[in-house]
Amino acid sequence: MAIQRGPLGPLVTGLIVAGALWAAGRQRPEPQSAPPSLSSAPLSSVPLAMASPQVETNVLQQLAIADQQWRPQAQPLPGGGTRYVYRKRPGDPDLSIDQIKALMHNPPTFAAERRVIRHLWRRLSELGIALELTQPRKPGAAGEWDPSRRTLRIKPTVVDKGSSEFARVLNHEAIHVAQSCAAGGIGASPRLLGLPQHLPSHLQTVLQDRTYASAGERERQLEREAYASQAQLELGLSLLNLHC
Repeated sequence: MAIQRGPLGPLVTGLIVAGALWAAGRQRPEPQSAPPSLSSAPLSSVPLAMASPQVETNVLQQLAIADQQWRPQAQPLPGGGTRYVYRKRPGDPDLSIDQIKALMHNPPTFAAERRVIRHLWRRLSELGIALELTQPRKPGAAGEWDPSRRTLRIKPTVVDKGSSEFARVLNHEAIHVAQSCAAGGIGASPRLLGLPQHLPSHLQTVLQDRTYASAGERERQLEREAYASQAQLELGLSLLNLHC
């Protein structure tokens, strides 16, 4: 069995935006081209306010399309045999061929992630927060919370990564919103919530990325708290309900 790992995407606020390509089979796979960008449709007209039901429906539909790239594939080899290819996110364990086959027969639906997105999206809108699908002002960021403008921005290309990545970015930023609420209100400068700050192994160096090159210690602590809990997809909504 041969396994090849493809290149990782950049580290940005909210998550690692790109997974890695892995393959198991009788020979080393050829590099697979990246999936086509889905944000070239109406989602690329930035800034795009995300509060309207039509935009929400559009984003959820495009996320469902992007989720297809996470389904493993069986590729026949010219000399006989089969190569199994799947995409792997940072921090995910390697899969055996039997596990890959099981995923092919019962692929993930990401329904839970899209439910989290709907609930967070609507709660943030209820709080009067402007949600925009647009390029964040911080270079390299996938998302950002701007309390002074009560605006949450998410980079349009995050949609291309599928529901899991989009949910983590939105949850990460929702934690930042809760940090503001706990400090006195939605427009307040965030403060720590007292959440665990232990980062998983694949995020140990995330705050060393150039995105945070000019960040002070307080900002780094706020980011560490959000990164440490962003994978707990139900947490962001709970924190918004508790503090906002």
